Amino acid sequence: MTPRTQPFLLRPARADDRDAIAAIWHSGASLPHVGPAALPPLQALRQRVDQEFAEGWQVTVATQGDVIVGFLALLPEAGILDQLFVRRDAFGGGIGRALFAEAIAAMPMGFTLFTRPGNARARRFYEAAGMTMLREEIHPRFGDTIMFYGWQPD
Repeated sequence: MTPRTQPFLLRPARADDRDAIAAIWHSGASLPHVGPAALPPLQALRQRVDQEFAEGWQVTVATQGDVIVGFLALLPEAGILDQLFVRRDAFGGGIGRALFAEAIAAMPMGFTLFTRPGNARARRFYEAAGMTMLREEIHPRFGDTIMFYGWQPD
């Protein structure tokens, strides 16, 4: 069975998941048009994971056996889906949809997120999930264009 076809479970993240979360985030953001042109090194992103948890990230991980294959990071009080990444070898197995459903359950009154214009796969995913493109802005840290999307209940 491949990661794409294996069953998965969702659970709240634990402190010992942070290395895997950082690795998935770094790998996903390294894909063309997904992350910034100058992606921080993995160790810097790992330190940022600790900082984001300290500042209120609510994280759900997707696991297949003992392996973390995706994660969702939310800032529920702000109504922000901050990060949603799935390992490339697990694309197409429903993990992203299940994590997105967790975001809806955690923030049923609606939320926003941003992605880069060139991240066509994410944009198709979010639009298929019922999100609407709201606006374009310049990323405050990296200076490139980002697109804000919003989800509201029907």
